[in-house]
Amino acid sequence: MKVFDKDTMDSACKHCHIKDPGQVTIMESAALAACLEKETGIPVIHMELGSPGLAPNRIGLEAEKKALDTANVSAYPPTDGLPVLKEAASRFAKAFLNLDFSPARCIPTTGSMLGAFAAFAACTQCTPGKNRVLVLEPSFSANKQQMAILGIEWKGIEIAECRGPRLESRLRSELSRGDVAAIIYSSPNNPSWMCLSDSELQTIAKVAGEAGTVIIEDQAYFCMDFRQEGYDIPYCAPYPPSAARYTGDIIILLSGSKIFSYAGQRIGVMYIGRELYERCYPALASRYGGSGMFGLTITGGILDMITSGCTASTQWGLAAMMDASCDGTVNFVNDTRIYAERASRMKEIFSSGGFNISYPDDAGGPVGDGFFFTLSYPGMDSNALISELMAYGISTVSLDKMGSSRHGVRVCSSRIRPDQFTLLRERVEQFSKDHPISKE
Repeated sequence: MKVFDKDTMDSACKHCHIKDPGQVTIMESAALAACLEKETGIPVIHMELGSPGLAPNRIGLEAEKKALDTANVSAYPPTDGLPVLKEAASRFAKAFLNLDFSPARCIPTTGSMLGAFAAFAACTQCTPGKNRVLVLEPSFSANKQQMAILGIEWKGIEIAECRGPRLESRLRSELSRGDVAAIIYSSPNNPSWMCLSDSELQTIAKVAGEAGTVIIEDQAYFCMDFRQEGYDIPYCAPYPPSAARYTGDIIILLSGSKIFSYAGQRIGVMYIGRELYERCYPALASRYGGSGMFGLTITGGILDMITSGCTASTQWGLAAMMDASCDGTVNFVNDTRIYAERASRMKEIFSSGGFNISYPDDAGGPVGDGFFFTLSYPGMDSNALISELMAYGISTVSLDKMGSSRHGVRVCSSRIRPDQFTLLRERVEQFSKDHPISKE
């Protein structure tokens, strides 16, 4: 028996202006789930929104409070960031990536999504005729909406189908037209949780470099490949793989939202490779004035026009958390490891109910447990599955929205409460009972 009958679902969809619950976006799914809860009083297990499920780091909160009491908050912060955060971000990159980014090339952004928006704009405006973006799929759907806002053409390729030695030839084929300005990917991947290997990132850097294409590396889930030990020890190998080891034509997007559970404060850092930061483009000079230097265009020509800098106190908060991590006072890797534990329990529950992992493999081995994973159910496409799960009080997002060629849904492990695992098992068991799998 479903948790929400057809009339209840139809009423909630009408209230939320949703025509088809199987076609909802992330935010629409969250809104529909919230509406169902409000109207019925029945809890929905939220797996749709990639929002942190842990308490924010106290060191950041205390640093912000102190900044509000002592800093000059009546003054505008510099567009390229307060020195305290730029220096902390530089130190953090050295401690946990073993990469040298001077403070000048560490640019605070109002969340890493804003960094992506600015990166898309700048990269596609550098060279006339080089204005498309290549997306390694599946991917974060919001990035495509950002490109839609900017009027940028993009193409996606399913990375799971060209891992390892097949990657180079596929990339060369896609970049051969000479019109791809940037490649974007996330690793760990949202939504599949696949992680690109060091050799794959070296391949991406090589092919992109030969084609004059900028790499945008989304590290929102920094150090969350929990299969690897040692990422939590500052200034000590091993370090997470990054294409920045092989090219300076790169932008790394780092977010305070997931690693420090600081999502509400909207703070991130854009790291720009030296070669890219210092390169001057006549097209940027013509559009924005000045020298056309990429790094200065990002800060003065683009970010300044969007947000006029990041909130000053929030920069102090992130700086304090980064510094504490470098000192070993904060272990953000261990703090977030609970996501892997939750994902493991959730996978066991769904697997026992007949569900499959849509992306089960990661370059020859099983995909790890972390913030996201993917699910499919025999005989159901993505739209049918997301709609049916919602009727059983489980809110997810279709893989179709993530650019995937596979059927299924994205599941986030962050928001399920410890007291909801029993409820999740009951609902999955009922779902499985009501949707028997054919033995043919």
